[in-house]
Amino acid sequence: MPSLAHSLLRPLQWSERALDAVIAPVVFTAMAALIGVITLQILSRVLFTAVGWTEEVARFLLVWITFLAGTLAFRRGRHIAVTFVVDALPGLPRRLARIAALLVALGFLLALVVIGWEYMQVQSFQKSASLRVSMTWIYAVIPLSAAIMAWYALVDIATLALNGDAAPSSDDEEAP
Repeated sequence: MPSLAHSLLRPLQWSERALDAVIAPVVFTAMAALIGVITLQILSRVLFTAVGWTEEVARFLLVWITFLAGTLAFRRGRHIAVTFVVDALPGLPRRLARIAALLVALGFLLALVVIGWEYMQVQSFQKSASLRVSMTWIYAVIPLSAAIMAWYALVDIATLALNGDAAPSSDDEEAP
């Protein structure tokens, strides 16, 4: 049975790593762009007339960075959690409590996908002030990141159900 569980989980865990491999450089690039835009904003205000679009771009980048980096934190178990009660439980009850917590999180994330999608549709007529970009593109990060986190939660549930361990893989853990 362990080899069957391993073979079932391998593609799921590969998909997590593949998503991470895409999201991490996007977040890094967006952070670099944010630093560049804010630097341009500061320099333009000090040296000459302010560049109007920099404030808007900085705000939109920050929104996207926040949501996408949140998916990376979710996968690595870095969000704030009070786990002392669950950690004190023995094997099976601990696993069931973790599955229950993930199911609650999954329910919230699926609701966020739906609500984010609806909000994105409602705001689709609106254009940003400086760039005249459809706000659909700005709000698209809400259902996108919620869907990614929901996928991560499903993979964790499957891992707990089949293996009993949903800890981040060794390549995700930080050195002490």
